[in-house]
Amino acid sequence: MKKILALIVLALILITAGYYTFIYYVPFSEGTRSGELIKFSNRGLIIKTWEGEISQGISGAQIFSFSVEQDKIDVIKDLQEFQGKYVKVSYLERYGSFFWLGDTNHFITSVALEKSPHSPTLRATVPK
Repeated sequence: MKKILALIVLALILITAGYYTFIYYVPFSEGTRSGELIKFSNRGLIIKTWEGEISQGISGAQIFSFSVEQDKIDVIKDLQEFQGKYVKVSYLERYGSFFWLGDTNHFITSVALEKSPHSPTLRATVPK
């Protein structure tokens, strides 16, 4: 009886570990999005996560919500600096998310300033 119970517990542990590994390491999609960075904040009561939004339309009707993992310090600093500017982000979409990583399934991997199509005479300059 103890041997069967131990096998059941071991199977549950392996299934749970497999699920978490799949969710974290297997991407659903990868891509880029461009738009005006309208929101970027560190939110949460007990566990803080970095969350943001990009407006992809003139009227703000198309909003792309994203999260940034805590260990992406350069991306976090760039997003804080580029607030209100037109940016291009590369992201990784996962099948699911964990509450300690973020609220969305889209995780930003890099960010760069982009020329705005709404004012073609203005060029974005990367601060030094």
